[in-house]
Amino acid sequence: MQQQTMLFFGGWLPILRVVIVGTLGYLFLLFALRTVGPRTLARTNMFDFIIMVSIGSVFGRILTAQEVPLAEACVAYALLMGLHYVVSWTRSRLPGVASVLDARPAMLFYRGSFMTEAMRKHRIVRADLDGALRRRGVACLLDVHAVVLEPDGELSIIASGASCDELLPIR
Repeated sequence: MQQQTMLFFGGWLPILRVVIVGTLGYLFLLFALRTVGPRTLARTNMFDFIIMVSIGSVFGRILTAQEVPLAEACVAYALLMGLHYVVSWTRSRLPGVASVLDARPAMLFYRGSFMTEAMRKHRIVRADLDGALRRRGVACLLDVHAVVLEPDGELSIIASGASCDELLPIR
């Protein structure tokens, strides 16, 4: 009978631990994210995604694993955010690092033509583009100058009437 009780309720001490460690871990995480800056919470690219998943994993682990002390979790948070800061700092100062880490924008539609090779390379089908256009209120392809797959996975739609002296670079 004791085994069945442990399945549903293991006592108040483990629950108290989750409340205390979870609260302190959460407060530390808020402080650390505030210290590192808003870049960590920006739209995700590859290394932002890695940091978000890793932080979530550490937080989940400290909540559920009694053998992980709060101090170790805080060191893990600090390490992850420190690495993220170093990578983003380096990326912003050395173009070669940015070119290795960042995906490049890809033209998927241009002046009435679908760029089928680029669509195939990025695993985008016509229905994906159609859906993105509809979500932005575009009813006719004649109203579209270009569709660009951005490094964060967003599809940018450039209207046909858009004109400027210098177009943004798309590699």
